[in-house]
Amino acid sequence: MAWDEWEQLKAQAADRPPAHMQLNQAPAQGGSGGKPDLVARQDDLGAVGHDAFVLHGDLVKKVDIAGAGMNSDHAGSTHQAATELSSSHFTMGDELMTTLSVWESQVKAVRQACAHISNHLDFSKKLHANDDARIAAVIAQRDGSELPVSELEKYFK
Repeated sequence: MAWDEWEQLKAQAADRPPAHMQLNQAPAQGGSGGKPDLVARQDDLGAVGHDAFVLHGDLVKKVDIAGAGMNSDHAGSTHQAATELSSSHFTMGDELMTTLSVWESQVKAVRQACAHISNHLDFSKKLHANDDARIAAVIAQRDGSELPVSELEKYFK
């Protein structure tokens, strides 16, 4: 880029009107037309929470390969097979034990995620509703009506 080209670009930028800040509002033309584009309803969150709860229960019942076929020593059939293979000097035994360990770790992580989703969706919805109410109360005119963005904008000039 030549020096005079840089100077021209700087001059053009200086001639433009200053940028303005908008808070919590879509542009007047285009955009979403003032309608919210992300809406989370209590019923939707409840359905997701229920599905997470059901999935958690299914994971506990159906993917426990460590506890399947448990013997009197509380070792599942996969663990028993890995131990037997290792004692017979098959490297497959150690690998199977590693696979079992990784599987248990991953299932535990997914179960924890499901429990987290199930337990916290309702809490999050209530928390954010309270935050919205508090913010609305703070950003209001003295008569209680909503403070227009244009009023806030003058403080940022």
